[in-house]
Amino acid sequence: MLVRRQRDTQAAATHSENRPEHAKDTRATEQGYLARGLAARVAEMKQTIDRLGSLELLRFDARQPIALTALVMLQDHEDGGTRTCWLVPCAGGVALCQGDHALRTLTPRSPLGRALLGLRVGDDGAFPTPGGERGFEILSIA
Repeated sequence: MLVRRQRDTQAAATHSENRPEHAKDTRATEQGYLARGLAARVAEMKQTIDRLGSLELLRFDARQPIALTALVMLQDHEDGGTRTCWLVPCAGGVALCQGDHALRTLTPRSPLGRALLGLRVGDDGAFPTPGGERGFEILSIA
C-alpha cells in the first residue's frame, strides 16, 4: 500500500494539473517533496524487511545475558507492571497486541534497549526517561 501511495504521489508531482500557475504556486514543489519523502520511506521499509527476514534468532535461557533477538519479560519497579520486549536491530517501537498481552520491539539504540543488553534473569536495571530514571527487574529471557 505504501508503494502504491508513493507511486501515486510521484505521478501527481509531475502531472500537468500541478504545474505552477504563478510564482507563488508551490503545489508541484510540495508534491515533489512528498514524493521524495515517501520514496525514501519505501526504501527504508524494504531494507528493514530484508534485515528482519535474514535475522538469525538465537535461543536464550535464564543463564545467558540478553543480546539481540532475545525476548525479555521485565517488571517495572515503579508501578509493578510487566512488559515483554523483543530486542531487534531495527524497527523498534512497534507494539504487537493480542488480548491483554503486548509485545514491543526495541533496538539497542533506545534507552531501554541499551539498558537490557548483558543483563540476566533476576538482574535489576535502569534507563533514563524525561521524568527521571526508571528501574526494572528481568523476569525471564527466551
